[in-house]
Amino acid sequence: MYIESVPNRKSPPAILLRESYRDEGKVKKRTICNLTGWAPAHVEGLRLVLQGGTVVPRFEDSLEVVRSRPHGHVAAVLGTARRRVEGLLSARRCPERDRVMAMIVARVVNPRSKLATARALDSETLDSTLGELLGLETADADELYAALDWLLARQERIEQKLAARHLADGSLVLYDVTSTYFEGRCCPLARLGHSRDGKSGKLQIVFGLLCNADGCPVAVEVFEGNTSDPQTFSAQVQKVRRRFAIERVVWVGDRGMITEARIREDLRGEGGLDWITALRAPQIRELVAKGALQLSLFDQQDLAEITSDEYPGERLIACRNPFLAEERARKREELLQATERELDKVVAATQRAKRPLRGQDRIGLRVGRALHRFKMAKHLRLHITDDAFHYERNPDSIAAEAALDGIYILRTSVPAEALDSQQTVSAYKSLAHVERAFRSYKSLDLKVRPIFHRLSHRVRGHLFLCMLAYYVEWHMRRALAPILFDDHNPRGARQRRASIVAPARRSPEAERKAARKRTDDGLPVHSFRTLLDDLRTIVQSRLQPQVADLPAFDKITRPTPLQQRAFDLLGVRL
Repeated sequence: MYIESVPNRKSPPAILLRESYRDEGKVKKRTICNLTGWAPAHVEGLRLVLQGGTVVPRFEDSLEVVRSRPHGHVAAVLGTARRRVEGLLSARRCPERDRVMAMIVARVVNPRSKLATARALDSETLDSTLGELLGLETADADELYAALDWLLARQERIEQKLAARHLADGSLVLYDVTSTYFEGRCCPLARLGHSRDGKSGKLQIVFGLLCNADGCPVAVEVFEGNTSDPQTFSAQVQKVRRRFAIERVVWVGDRGMITEARIREDLRGEGGLDWITALRAPQIRELVAKGALQLSLFDQQDLAEITSDEYPGERLIACRNPFLAEERARKREELLQATERELDKVVAATQRAKRPLRGQDRIGLRVGRALHRFKMAKHLRLHITDDAFHYERNPDSIAAEAALDGIYILRTSVPAEALDSQQTVSAYKSLAHVERAFRSYKSLDLKVRPIFHRLSHRVRGHLFLCMLAYYVEWHMRRALAPILFDDHNPRGARQRRASIVAPARRSPEAERKAARKRTDDGLPVHSFRTLLDDLRTIVQSRLQPQVADLPAFDKITRPTPLQQRAFDLLGVRL
């Protein structure tokens, strides 16, 4: 049989399926089927079969997708971690290093417990290609805990390498502490203390983070949950001086961290140690009362250096932020109104007809509970008798506090030749980098809380692991800034500020990204977390050919222009 095309005058040719045969020695042909109505591709397929070709299934039936594993987000994070962290852990590859790398990447990609991480690595229960890339398809939780112990034993050496990489002699060192709540009662580090998470009934764990001037994490240390902020500072001074072998350091900490006692006992008299911190509100009021600070200074400017005999050998830089003043005035009024609503309930209780509230002690207890909630007793005058209660605002106290709204004073031992007033204020404001790290640590990305580990060394290992994960994320954010909502032109942002005291402004490029939700070259803009979700759509699929017993093979999704830009910015190959 064969296919023949027969001309048909002015009409399209007729496509006929024919066969040849012999009749009385003559070759003749007959038509078996008219194929004129067939699609050309079908006609050619049949022609190939008649010529001895092989019948193959349709393309969509020729390959079967056996399994698909999300891959792009893992490739991006793992590639960055291999460049930034892998060599810090160990110079040579070993099972412990691979497991620690897996936990670091998993903490950035999808933070969860060690048991859940082990299941995500296992070949039967995986949710990404992470276990396959690191050869950990059979890892279990006990092996991950052992690797966490292995990591903790190397913490000092790793932090020394980070300090050598990111700190230099005479550089700024940012330090702050936070707390997170603990689930359980067995850990020796867990103590009742001040909760920064609104979990006052929970046991707490305190940890301090040490960063360079750009907010890059260098070291972390864990303390018992009832440790006050200043108590953690002395250990950090010794760590930088002795372990990191850095002689000249400028410490930057808030007014609750670098206190007068810490300056006197840990910093003053030690050669090479300087500090930048801020005065507390009572200290500012004392300077005003003694005439060292004239409020008229701020009539024409928002920053001025002053001197005081109370702080010999130090520079005092007084600043006034009008936006901060407005915010404090608004907050004070809201707190006063909230307090008055609670006190009105006490007044109503003393005046009700049925079972009125009586007795100075009982009335005082109710009033104390109301005042303790909003801390506004200093601005109110209270009058309590056995059968009545009334209150009024104290205008003198409110006016005295309002006069200092928006004013803060920095104290520093750094000479003006090293850092002028503007640079000193900028250095103090860089503490916002540490606050941003804590937000990422605790809620946005790494989700360090709550802590369930019962052993002290496991808690320390867990927090150190999270620090290394944030170290990877910090580098990723800086590299990916052009396609994130983050400001990728800090110099342009600084140029738009009328004064270092004024609120920060974003660069024109960042404002355009925020308004248009696209970059200047038309790519969509992401947050860090949504960009990882976008990269997650790049999958590695196992394909099984359905012809001639060919072996299965892997195929990775072709990246979109945005995804490819992300990998290019990170310097990572997909």
